[in-house]
Amino acid sequence: MPKGSNTPVPTAALRVELGWSSGPGVPDADASALLLVGGKVRSDGDFVFYNQPAHTSGAVRHEGKRDGGGRIVDTLLVDLARVEPAIETVVLAASADGGTFGQVPDLYIEVRDAAQGGVVARFDSTGASVETAFVLGEFYRRQGAWKFRAVGQGYSTGLEGLAADFGITVDEPQHTAPAPSAAPPMPQPPPPAAPPMTTPPPTAPPVHMPPPAGVQPPPPPAPPAPPVRLSKVTLTKAAPAVSLAKQGGTSGAMRVNLNWQVRKQFSGWGSKRGRAVAMHADLDLDLCALYELTDGSKGVVQALGNAFGAVQRPPYIHLDGDDRTGAVASGENLTINLDHKQDFRRILVFVTIYEGARSFADLHAAVTLQPQYGAAIDFSLDECTVPSTVCALALITNTGSDLVVQREARYLVPERGVSPQRTVDYAYGWGMNWTPGRK
Repeated sequence: MPKGSNTPVPTAALRVELGWSSGPGVPDADASALLLVGGKVRSDGDFVFYNQPAHTSGAVRHEGKRDGGGRIVDTLLVDLARVEPAIETVVLAASADGGTFGQVPDLYIEVRDAAQGGVVARFDSTGASVETAFVLGEFYRRQGAWKFRAVGQGYSTGLEGLAADFGITVDEPQHTAPAPSAAPPMPQPPPPAAPPMTTPPPTAPPVHMPPPAGVQPPPPPAPPAPPVRLSKVTLTKAAPAVSLAKQGGTSGAMRVNLNWQVRKQFSGWGSKRGRAVAMHADLDLDLCALYELTDGSKGVVQALGNAFGAVQRPPYIHLDGDDRTGAVASGENLTINLDHKQDFRRILVFVTIYEGARSFADLHAAVTLQPQYGAAIDFSLDECTVPSTVCALALITNTGSDLVVQREARYLVPERGVSPQRTVDYAYGWGMNWTPGRK
């Protein structure tokens, strides 16, 4: 599509892919969406991005990145059938992290039918220079139907400037002003004489009258919503670990989210390794966690055996549910209670294939750790080149004064007759006893 053109799109679930070519010196980029009424958001909740990955309506969510074949793709899922009637426009934007879009080659936005996979619209953005944020496209209502417009409007003020332009309140970093240079003291005139002290007459205490019968007092004003935090941390092979304390994640609940895309295809008969892997629509992945507490107790949180855990009592880890699609509004989630961080010795978050595939090959998954207070931590899984049915995602270790998150992204291959859980136990030395189970 040329810049400024538009095309009708179905009122359905659409997968929006922001893509570019990777390479040395190419900065990272992030996709985001803003739901607008009259050209502005109604509240900061109408901003969907890496630190706020899902809209409350379930209509828009950020699915995360995948890296393969020299190309990086960041994905949003927009279900136009679920967009609230008041919303007129869904803006689709990108922001550069650590550089400008003049350094990002082959930038494009592509809209696909989430169910069928066919391309609905595509816009290739060219001519970027110093821009650090772009509105690449937008969905907008016209006479009861939806259209997609190729926009290509750049900003030199990054995601912060773009968000503020649409009405988002941004949490700006605090800067301390430098102290002014010292100047010689000026002579001060003598203070005026104090007036004579007088004792004020006593006053009666204020009388609080109750409201008339049947009249309810007005509710107290709601506290202002906290500003949106734009900071984030992306873990890579070169920088695989981060301190939760340094990112502000020292208390509250931390959500660990896994999202994936189901590929209804074969990854290639007669491949280099002489194997074939089928990905089916009924692919069922299980997000799990091995834990070891400071009192020496160990265990696992997983859907298998209904070991969903608990947040307010040991192990202070809870699996929210069992998602069999990877494409619902929230994916699979673990909740970790950071108010009990002193009770954790280590936590290993991992994922297993329960059914629907024999390997993680051709599976594109993203992991996000979102503390209630603090920056989001995310990473994508590397391409799987081994017949793996279990992948260690992240290791969280108590150092005594902090929790450190280590990106693992480690595919493991179980030996014949050995379960995925036992395989990850052996690899990390957990030392538990395992028995067969089912969901």
